[in-house]
Amino acid sequence: MNNRPLVPRKRMYHAHDRKMILAKNPNESSEHVLMKAFLWALYLPDYPSLTVEIRIGDRYKPDVVALDEEGKPLFWGEAGQVSMEKVRALAKRYRSTHFAIAKWHTRLDPLEVLVTEAIEGIKRDAPFDLINFPADSAERFLDEEGHLQINKTDLEIRRL
Repeated sequence: MNNRPLVPRKRMYHAHDRKMILAKNPNESSEHVLMKAFLWALYLPDYPSLTVEIRIGDRYKPDVVALDEEGKPLFWGEAGQVSMEKVRALAKRYRSTHFAIAKWHTRLDPLEVLVTEAIEGIKRDAPFDLINFPADSAERFLDEEGHLQINKTDLEIRRL
């Protein structure tokens, strides 16, 4: 029996009196789409300009991002796989950017080790949040009309 969530090719999501449309790419997992939506809803109160999947002129493209008036990232969210090289490069380049890395139904210990090693020796003045979305996140945090109801207290979050 497969308990993996399914998301439609295109869907409107609602949170905090805002809405956005996410399109699922053919090679993208439903979990990846949901993590982007959940990150957006989770951090929208802190970063009202938060948006999903836009290029910002960097080699890397954030899954979720909020930019300042000059176009520099205030917040950068990643959903799923990240390499040590990517984390290190981003941490060096954007020392004042709040980063969040989300995983789906995964232990955070290996990710914490990876990020801790990647940012070692880099002077930063913004946090890294590591987030585990439980396997039942779609049922718990998303209704049939696309309304997202999620809080940081609902999740395992480690701040580095």
